[in-house]
Amino acid sequence: MIQVVAYPESTQWKNLAQRPLLNREDLTNCVKDMLEDVRLNGDDAVLNYTRMYDYAHAKTLRIEASVLKNATDKISENLKTAIETAIKNIQTFHTAQREAEHMIETMPGIRCWRKSVAIEKVGLYIPGGTAPLFSTLLMLAIPAQIAGCNEIVVCTPPDNNGQIAPEILYCAYRLGLQQVFACGGVQAIGAMAFGTETIPSVYKIFGPGNQYVTEAKQQIQSWGVAIDMPAGPSEVLVIAESESNASFIAADLLSQAEHGADSQVILVTTDDKLALLVQQALEQQLEALPRKELARRALKHSRCIVLRSREEMIAFSNLYAPEHLIIHAEDTAWYEKRIVNAGSVFLGAYTPESAGDYASGTNHTLPTNGYAKNFSGVSLDSFIRKITYQHITTEGLQSIGNAIMEMARAEHLEAHAQAVEIRLNALQL
Repeated sequence: MIQVVAYPESTQWKNLAQRPLLNREDLTNCVKDMLEDVRLNGDDAVLNYTRMYDYAHAKTLRIEASVLKNATDKISENLKTAIETAIKNIQTFHTAQREAEHMIETMPGIRCWRKSVAIEKVGLYIPGGTAPLFSTLLMLAIPAQIAGCNEIVVCTPPDNNGQIAPEILYCAYRLGLQQVFACGGVQAIGAMAFGTETIPSVYKIFGPGNQYVTEAKQQIQSWGVAIDMPAGPSEVLVIAESESNASFIAADLLSQAEHGADSQVILVTTDDKLALLVQQALEQQLEALPRKELARRALKHSRCIVLRSREEMIAFSNLYAPEHLIIHAEDTAWYEKRIVNAGSVFLGAYTPESAGDYASGTNHTLPTNGYAKNFSGVSLDSFIRKITYQHITTEGLQSIGNAIMEMARAEHLEAHAQAVEIRLNALQL
């Protein structure tokens, strides 16, 4: 079911922290060729790949406003209510991230400040294959709107019948999004990066995806398009102490394993008996899942690691740098103080990762594959740029001028020094 590794030495941890990967060379070359095709051939290339991988009879890319509106009738009132709860909480959490503008006088006559400005054009990639992630549309579009992005482009793949999940269409309609396109995969990333006859180019692309989508996002950066982060297959690491509930833990592991066969779940505990109980709970709960075969495949490259102490557990977690970190312990504060690498943290037995995925308010677009060591999850800041300003009076320039000229000439940049000196001389006339 899930590999159990008991009391490994720290020298083995790096290998145990490895994620499942495709052949990198094949992946890189395939994605490179597809992106170049989209760059050169626009809509034709995007439609060809859509027919090849998603819907064999695809003819158009744009999803008309009437289609978005009609999705309203296909969504239950209960789901609409749930979506409204999520929208409210996501808006509340991300609105609170706005920063006030602070003007600082570094010296008399020298005022400096920083202003938040929205990225004008952003692209949102919404996975829609085996699991139509309409919640991701909420997580990305809401902070983009709060930030004030002028143009929001959404790409999501059709199913093999050419349909987009009504939940995705409804969320797009509910949020007032107008540029929604039926394409996914590498071709969607390329379309938003380069622009086509139908799909506008953007300045930054957001959204999770499989390893092909992640590779495409990384490659388009060389063309001057920014990305949120390298967000690939989903993952979770659960830290569990002896008294933890095995059924809760198994449910947490399966909630990530069901994302796809390339997902990975890790349990770290100090109790080998708990590890056995979790194994049994996994077997029982797995059989009831509609996506059990995908989850079962994910479990094959997942692990339960039994360590000697909570110090070792948190050390392994920081090495692994999980997308999602769940702490099943009474003293969660002890762990909280020591977490340095994680995308999003869920503290306590009654804080399932599912809450963050949907409705608690935090963003579920998070760094995977160890990138939590150097990337943050999506936030309001992801959709804005910080522009610095300064205003210097004559008094200020006289105060700082000599320091500027000394430093410029030490770097052999005489024109820099002269830009100050010519002004100071003018003040003496």
